[in-house]
Amino acid sequence: MHPRNRHTGRYDLENLIQVLPSLKPFVAPNKYGDLSIDFANPQAVQLLNHALLKDFYGLSFWQIPENYLCPPIPGRSDYIHQIADLLASDNDRAVPSGKEVRVLDIGVGASCIYPIIGHNEYGWSFVGTEADPVAYDSALRIVQENPSLSHAVEIRKQATPEFTLKNIVTKSETFDVLMCNPPFHASLEEAEEGSRRKWRNLGKTKQLNLSARNFGGQGGELWCPGGEVAFVKKLIQESSIYQKQFKWFSSLVSKDASLDAIYSALKAARVYDMRTLDMSQGQKKSRIVVWRWLGAR
Repeated sequence: MHPRNRHTGRYDLENLIQVLPSLKPFVAPNKYGDLSIDFANPQAVQLLNHALLKDFYGLSFWQIPENYLCPPIPGRSDYIHQIADLLASDNDRAVPSGKEVRVLDIGVGASCIYPIIGHNEYGWSFVGTEADPVAYDSALRIVQENPSLSHAVEIRKQATPEFTLKNIVTKSETFDVLMCNPPFHASLEEAEEGSRRKWRNLGKTKQLNLSARNFGGQGGELWCPGGEVAFVKKLIQESSIYQKQFKWFSSLVSKDASLDAIYSALKAARVYDMRTLDMSQGQKKSRIVVWRWLGAR
């Protein structure tokens, strides 16, 4: 993980119970005698996230609707720090901080996770977009209930889900970077197979329950026609219209096999600069694809 990631070690569950006592019933010794939680239990995972956000980022309120995506915080934190390094590459290697740094988070989700981490780590300002009405209301409430976020994070409703930037970005505003965590899967069946793999990896095949995914996730959060390749291609096409209003565009890419098609789309769009930022968390590997045009702001 990134060296500035606060979540590189084991979770201090004893401390997290002190931070959030409601986590205690879900903590027990594992077969090695170490304190652990049942990662196959969605409620346990959500409470763990709540405790981490309260402990590390000072959130007084964090709650998401049932069955919505409950993101693993260490991996989301890595995306923020990688973007910080990207912005530093244009700033004499110094990470820019403060509210003047503006980030657009496409599909902010019910958890509002990137604005929470990005603002608390670097003081950045965020605009988060969301098409799902339940996720929109959830993200908006998180911002409103936390004074540290209310002056720095704006949540905008995307009323036309077929677009990412249209009807969101005004002609007069500029951003330093766009972030995006697209739906990875190409179909519901593919998403369910991904859930099966997670349950098998957790050793919970006897309790396999696709309707109660450990990290949750609604259909639009997990899959779209064509999967992440189709989504990122569409984003590349639309981002070309707004190329002078952003320094950088970026998207998380889950599958290494997706890169060839995405890079072909970037070359066809004639971007000036494109890069892959690799990330890893244990055995899990992912990457961020970033791009910009000549003459970007």
